[in-house]
Amino acid sequence: MVNLGSMPPIVLNQVGGQECAAADGRTFPKVDPATGQVLCEVARSSAADVRRAVGAALAAQPGWGATTVVKRGDVLRQIALLMRDHRTAIADLVARETGKSRKDALGETDAAIEMGFFVAGEGRRFYGRTTTSAVPNKSALVVRQPLGVAGLIIAANTPIANVAWKAFPALLCGNAAILKAAEDTPLSAWAFGVLAREAGVPDGVYATLHGFGEEAGAPLVEHPDVAVVSFTGSCEVGRWIAETAGRRLAKTCLELGGKNPLIVCDDADLENAVTWTLGSAFSNAGQRCAAGSRIIVFDAVYDAFRQMLVDATQKLKVGTGDGDDYGPVINEGQMQNMLASVERARAAGAVVLTGGHRLTGGAWGGGYFVAPTIVEHVGRTDEMTRTELFGPITSLYRVRDFEEAVALANDSPFGLTASIHTQSLHRAMAFVGRIQAGVAVVNGGTYGSEPHMPFGGLRQSGNGWREAGTEALDVYSDLKTVYINHNPRQV
Repeated sequence: MVNLGSMPPIVLNQVGGQECAAADGRTFPKVDPATGQVLCEVARSSAADVRRAVGAALAAQPGWGATTVVKRGDVLRQIALLMRDHRTAIADLVARETGKSRKDALGETDAAIEMGFFVAGEGRRFYGRTTTSAVPNKSALVVRQPLGVAGLIIAANTPIANVAWKAFPALLCGNAAILKAAEDTPLSAWAFGVLAREAGVPDGVYATLHGFGEEAGAPLVEHPDVAVVSFTGSCEVGRWIAETAGRRLAKTCLELGGKNPLIVCDDADLENAVTWTLGSAFSNAGQRCAAGSRIIVFDAVYDAFRQMLVDATQKLKVGTGDGDDYGPVINEGQMQNMLASVERARAAGAVVLTGGHRLTGGAWGGGYFVAPTIVEHVGRTDEMTRTELFGPITSLYRVRDFEEAVALANDSPFGLTASIHTQSLHRAMAFVGRIQAGVAVVNGGTYGSEPHMPFGGLRQSGNGWREAGTEALDVYSDLKTVYINHNPRQV
């Protein structure tokens, strides 16, 4: 009987259907971001562990790939059902390792479950294409086929959802999958691996490795038998993955982040715009690739909106309870980096309207809590404008009109998500057509993906593939064109 209710003192790798220590026996401490105290120990994998996982995957993948896609979908549905049965236990693990509230952890867990149900349903479709040929008595069709071994490397911001987004479509397409869990969130990845085996995923088909990027992630990317690498994380690492995997012409799917604009027009419902700005900028402690970090406001309403936003921001509650708006950032290093960026902006002439500091003492204790931060008078080429901070920090920009707003929104190295607040259908439609982003939202936040909708971006936000939706199947499968000739005289 599966028991996810007790956290393991040492989170082990899962390879070949067995839990196992790292090859050299090393571990590293997982720190609770809400307290700064060690939560558990985690296997510290190396290239030897990657080789073992790839070997098991290569042996198991042909049998899994030969299983009908309907059967594979049935197994994935069973994982989702088990996740639903254990949703509270999974959410508790997510909350412990991230510091987010149990309410938010439950919401994230439910989203991961829904992704499982959606992808499992594609096992009953798994569409290719049947078409015509210019040649008489010749049929033409396209079918999907597995790639082989998929290397999955995830971020820590929404850990169980991140696992689901990659593992479910990779497995449905008939691949064996090796997940390199984020070092800051090993528990949710461990839980998914336990349930995958319980659901009937054959030994070797799915593996979970723990450890650091340089020691475990890099060997996975470099391994010659890994056919596709799917990575969510920083641009710097994404470039290295594209270069490294590209040398052997392996497929790469890169989801690399954003610096997402939210435009507030002079005809916007300001209260609604403030509500969505708060959610975009500060929910999940700003640790969203889709976070609203550039708030672009028409001059006519700038002063009023700024005051409303600052007032609302100062009322936000930071902590780990269900009544709090967001929790800590994931580790001390990231906290120090984002606060240093605020100080550099201040030194360059920016004005911090609220926040800009670490919250300590009382319930915050030694956790990595950052006050919700709003900065204005940031230069349009400054670091804070061009670089993703991945924390509860946003910047305000004053513009004259729609033309300047759209130009500023598009003036970014990224192009992931974007939002506009306006009561004009004409402005909204012009924005949708002209904004350079993978996701465009009218009168809402810069975030909010659904399992059946593709998610991804332009430029440094990714390399063109989309996760979620049926489009995710294109990442983890190859297409085979099939021609069938027949002779009517031999009927």
